[in-house]
Amino acid sequence: MNVPNTLTEARIFLVPVLVIVFYLPFSWTPMACAAIFALAAVTDWADGFLARRLSQVSTFGAFLDPVADKLMVAVALVLLLQRDPTLWLAIPAAIIISREIVVSALRELMAELGQRATVAVATLGKIKTVSQMAALLLMLYRYDLGPIPVYRIGTVLLYLATVLTIWSMVVYLRAAWPVMTSGNTGGSRPM
Repeated sequence: MNVPNTLTEARIFLVPVLVIVFYLPFSWTPMACAAIFALAAVTDWADGFLARRLSQVSTFGAFLDPVADKLMVAVALVLLLQRDPTLWLAIPAAIIISREIVVSALRELMAELGQRATVAVATLGKIKTVSQMAALLLMLYRYDLGPIPVYRIGTVLLYLATVLTIWSMVVYLRAAWPVMTSGNTGGSRPM
């Protein structure tokens, strides 16, 4: 156990905390949800930074970090969709969650084939993550700050993140396509 892994585990612990706080019937609930989500985003940055800085990169951390990220994002999207069950929110939520499943499966396959570097996180994926985190933070907060329409800005950022999500998935799939179609995979795997 090390500090980066502890931060990642704390982020996973924050997922049920976010769910519980989201349903509290208080005026400060949106602010608390945004604070929890912001804390999770900070731990996401900090665990990677510290793992590299302290030379504490581990196999366990490499596995757990993306799991923690995807859990927090998927749960936040589901909560927001439950509060605002519209087609306009369901579409980006479905695309973002679906992309995470596809890219995770693709990374697993590429790792099995010894081609993990083929689908390594790129700058585009990092930009997607930043816009996605900012969108969800603003949408969880949801209250306008004076004349600033916080929820609307969050929605625009969510659509930007959705476009970047599709784009980055296509980039990953195109990079992996030659490996996937080379015929050297040994057939399909059992479920």
